[in-house]
Amino acid sequence: MGIASFIGFTLLVAIIAYLATRKTDETSSDGYFLGGRSLTGPVIAGSLLLTNLSTEQIVGMNGIAYSEGILIMAYEVLAAIAMVFTALVLLPRYLKGGIATIPQFLEKRYGKSTKTLVSLLFLGGYAISMLPTVLYSGALAINTMFDLPEAMGLGEEGALWVTVWGIGIIGSIYAIFGGLKAVAVSDSINAIGLIIGGSLIPIFGLLYVGDGSLTTGMNVLTTNFPEKFDILGGPDSSVPFWTLFTGMVIVNFYYWGTNQAIIQRALGAKNLREGQIGLSLAAFVKILGPFIVVLPGIIAFQIFNGELTNADQAYPMVVKKVLPTAFIGFFAAVLFGAILSSFNSALNSSVTLFGLDFYKEYINRDATEKQVVKAGKIFGMFLAIISMVIAPLLFGVEGGIFNYLQELNGSYSVPILAIILVGYLTKKVPGIAANIGIVFAVVTYLVTLYIVKPDISFLHVMGILFVLVVLLMFVIGKFWPRESAYVQVYTEQVDITPWKFAKPVGFVICSIVVGMYVYFS
Repeated sequence: MGIASFIGFTLLVAIIAYLATRKTDETSSDGYFLGGRSLTGPVIAGSLLLTNLSTEQIVGMNGIAYSEGILIMAYEVLAAIAMVFTALVLLPRYLKGGIATIPQFLEKRYGKSTKTLVSLLFLGGYAISMLPTVLYSGALAINTMFDLPEAMGLGEEGALWVTVWGIGIIGSIYAIFGGLKAVAVSDSINAIGLIIGGSLIPIFGLLYVGDGSLTTGMNVLTTNFPEKFDILGGPDSSVPFWTLFTGMVIVNFYYWGTNQAIIQRALGAKNLREGQIGLSLAAFVKILGPFIVVLPGIIAFQIFNGELTNADQAYPMVVKKVLPTAFIGFFAAVLFGAILSSFNSALNSSVTLFGLDFYKEYINRDATEKQVVKAGKIFGMFLAIISMVIAPLLFGVEGGIFNYLQELNGSYSVPILAIILVGYLTKKVPGIAANIGIVFAVVTYLVTLYIVKPDISFLHVMGILFVLVVLLMFVIGKFWPRESAYVQVYTEQVDITPWKFAKPVGFVICSIVVGMYVYFS
């Protein structure tokens, strides 16, 4: 029954995505990479949510919640503020310039060398951290829910290799041969299923813990483990309180405002109004995220008496324990869709970056748009294979898969966010400042974190380094400014009239986030 519903729902999503995208012109770069600049607010919101809300998020954050409690929700709720900032400040500038990739803006602002450096950072980050962690966490969840290691007659690591490659191959087909619109449409369908299915897990979990009563179940958790409902993390926790004002700001503003895999959905908006609606809708849902990505981890601690050896298995173990058998196949299909979403979104963005920023720029400047798309697809297949080789090697990674991902991401999130913000907020800082800032940030971060190993959170390291990079760029700009001030040109590719409710809705969202911290502190 479970397997049948899993296959049925997965095929349904694939068929709907095919029918919705069969008339999109995928031989042009706008058609393939940006869905023909035709995405509406709800589609953008659904795609943003599911691209983010994948198994490395659900499995990883619930694993930390299992160990430490709700303090990990900072990654979720503070994201809403970052999305408001993106909608009001960054997106109008992106759409005004008519860019398809973040590095394209950096080329206009700083020069080709900066664009190349940032494209390399994006591609390296996707290949080493994002793609492998999505595959690993997804395979771990599917294997645990369906007892695949036992069914295959393999150990946990052996079964991981099989599942990782199966997911990787299917995800590659979606991303490489479907383009952004196929990814976005399938994301939107799966987003509905994931929100419904993801909400059922804590509900059934609380009913299980409370012997049929939701309120009793919640009372059991808060009574037995009051420390897990303290949102203010101590200095030795994964999220020390003061990091909310240092590295946590960097993580969220980079991810929701400058990460190509995420912002590409908003870049495909038919106009600024739809883009701002999409980001605002996604921000509201994001505030509810802890219900899905934190609470099940605490429920798992209660059910399994804190005895799980691998915290990353907390979520799939809860699903298997509390969800009725009839629902497991459907939920596994939705989770499978979430895995594919994050994997094929990052892969699609990698294809975009390579095709537009490397192949067209350095390999074949006279290439037609059809040739650019083809070259991107070939590179995508190569990148997918690399990620499928790395993913199983993450089995049992120290500190959990989510912390591994966030630590590694810091090497490129700090410099990219810094140079983009400086690029938009100043007119005279030159390209050499951006290039030096990138190299300085990457080298300093990696040396500090993995060689010096300071006795502070990596989030604090990110915050300090961000300030140093910005100051370094300002100093260089002061003494060696650009010859002429940068002026952004409106390309008129899309209408940039803002949504009239963008600011008041943004204020409401930010107020709710502050209220949540006051309530749980």
